[in-house]
Amino acid sequence: MINKAVFYFCLLLATNVPMALAQEAERPKIGLVLSGGGAKGAAHIGVLETLEKNNIPVDYIAGTSIGAYVAGMYALGYDAQEIKTLMFSTDWALGYSDIIPRKDLSFEDKELRDKYNLPIKAGYKDNKVVTPGGVLIGQTMAMLLKSNTNLVREFDSFDELAIPYRAIAADLETGNAVVLDKGSIVTAMKASASVPGALDPVSLNGKILVDGGVANNMPVDIVKAMGADIIIAVDIGASLAKKEDINGTLAVMGQLSTILTAKTTEYQKTLLTPRDILIRPDVGEMSTTDFEIMPDAYKMGLLAASSAEPRLKQLSVSDTAFTQYQENKKEERKAWLNPLENVVTKIVVNNASKVDDDIILEKFDIATGQVVTWPEIKAGIDRVYSLNVFERVDVEFDDTEDGRVLQLITKAKSWGPNFFHLGLSIEDDFDDSAVLSVDLAYVMTDITDNGGVWKNEVSLGWERSIGTELFLPMDDEQHFFTRSRAAFINDKWRLSTDTGAQQELLKRYVEAGFGFGYKHTDFGIVEIGALGERGYLENQSISSDKPDFTSYGGYFRFAYDTLDNINFPTQGNRITFDVKYLEDSYDPRLTTMPDDTSVQYSINWRGAISVGNSSLVGIMMYDKIENDSDFTVHVKELGGFLNLSGYAKDSLVGPYRFLSALLYQYDLAREVPGSSGLPLYLGGSVEAGNVWPINMRVDIKDLIYSGSLYLGTDTPVGPAALGVGVADDGNVTVFISLGKNW
Repeated sequence: MINKAVFYFCLLLATNVPMALAQEAERPKIGLVLSGGGAKGAAHIGVLETLEKNNIPVDYIAGTSIGAYVAGMYALGYDAQEIKTLMFSTDWALGYSDIIPRKDLSFEDKELRDKYNLPIKAGYKDNKVVTPGGVLIGQTMAMLLKSNTNLVREFDSFDELAIPYRAIAADLETGNAVVLDKGSIVTAMKASASVPGALDPVSLNGKILVDGGVANNMPVDIVKAMGADIIIAVDIGASLAKKEDINGTLAVMGQLSTILTAKTTEYQKTLLTPRDILIRPDVGEMSTTDFEIMPDAYKMGLLAASSAEPRLKQLSVSDTAFTQYQENKKEERKAWLNPLENVVTKIVVNNASKVDDDIILEKFDIATGQVVTWPEIKAGIDRVYSLNVFERVDVEFDDTEDGRVLQLITKAKSWGPNFFHLGLSIEDDFDDSAVLSVDLAYVMTDITDNGGVWKNEVSLGWERSIGTELFLPMDDEQHFFTRSRAAFINDKWRLSTDTGAQQELLKRYVEAGFGFGYKHTDFGIVEIGALGERGYLENQSISSDKPDFTSYGGYFRFAYDTLDNINFPTQGNRITFDVKYLEDSYDPRLTTMPDDTSVQYSINWRGAISVGNSSLVGIMMYDKIENDSDFTVHVKELGGFLNLSGYAKDSLVGPYRFLSALLYQYDLAREVPGSSGLPLYLGGSVEAGNVWPINMRVDIKDLIYSGSLYLGTDTPVGPAALGVGVADDGNVTVFISLGKNW
């Protein structure tokens, strides 16, 4: 009996497989066209699920923008559920920023970013100001795409994929559609979705490519040319806005973009025949940039495809034939997924920059002779990108008989090598202390073979300065360096007299220094050198005299910085330790001991830990001067937000300073659905500190206790805070700050 059952099963299998193959040979070839529409692209997944549910195979596939992404994933052999899982679990909002996390920057770059808080991308080259082609460079977006596709090789033709595939981009020079049919599938996806002005165009094969929506947003003609007999086209384009909604520049620009893409789509619709099927999910009013709407767009795709099911079912094949189709896709998928287990035998650096290959490889830190996973590759790419000199860092593979050859691609910033930096801050305590400051720098890089940097700076506002600094690495690996600096500085303090009157004390001086240093890690330096100051003091409220001073000597500095944010840190530490030995010479009108020797010690620490939405931040500053005189021009300030918050900014001045503070911060933004992605901290602080006159014993009994409550966030233009500070002696300040690092 068992033998008879086996016989009939084998007979059934032998009969069905040829029948399935015959049906496969006879059926019409089906082409799937997926249009562009940003976040609304989740609707495409709903359509794919419906096709799979109804046993409808796809023989050719093409897409534009987000449609190119979904189409590319399907062509690689992923099924609808796998694409849904990947698409919904990816934080696409990260693709809207190419800013390197602060914690990953070198110590020098951290210092530069902290001072110049406006993230402008502008340089000077060939006697003109140069900017990149988009607000975003697209590095992060490319990494998100590659995280989805995994480590797949470049293809001689996209016909090699499980489903023959095409992506549509637009030639920025001619406006014509460009069909991408070979090479890197991630590059094809990225080029097809590079929104003009928002994302930097992709340079490929001598063309400058942008989002294909302006040239062919629903490429019916392309899929017909590939060989499709029947087209299933999915249109998720935006609806034109009503007259009453077109108000403002952004609305007008959005309407123009919609008009361009809609015209290309309408033309493609004229190419559809009665046999073809057009699916239009009801997503026209949804946002293209808010990825929070993806679940709703997905449902609209399911609903629209369900409405088209009566016609779609006419394209269904048998369960056996569809199972065979899916198995074939999985088998072909192995051709590029199985080589992921290949051992990396060689790493080739394709370096379009002046950075030494050895530095790039040291940062990449991937060894040959082992199998490398995408997370390891991604971490290596991020380390190289954190050098902060590249516009693009990427990898491609070539699988050979001997193993996998990894090509590491680096491209220098196109708006360099000379860069502009801009900082802006506004502080106000709603009383008598409002401060506006502007900082501008022109930084020339690669001025030597070892990567020398010449930085020129101007600061305007309450305190002013102009300076220049030459930073010269001494070896190829840039571990040792020299630093030369000269500056004119105008320091200013607003001091209160015993009667409560306000006086301004000015310190104007020229400063110069030269030092040798060593980068003990990527995040810290040790430096020793000589420095000097020459200038005068001025207090016009008391006298027109300008007593002068001179200081010269040596310095030592140790610094280490791993903070993830200088203003609202959640992890890491920053510590600096400075010692200066100075020979001071003062105008006799300033002191009875015009010749003096001083030793200055300064230690600053800030650290943070976090659990969930909560962060604890510690701050400590200690400054001391040892000298024989009863006078010094080397003073420190206290007062302002988180620096004895009950006092106005820099209202306490003295040569000795101590401050200790403990902050608690809670990120409210994580609790708000659909928030902008910026943190919103509700915080409070307890602080203790003071300043002391020269040669006065520092006594804990003199400490001033203060605290604050505040709301703060870290915006694209720097930190912003609004709060109130109270001191134990009754001083109260209300403060607002934007763009200022405290």
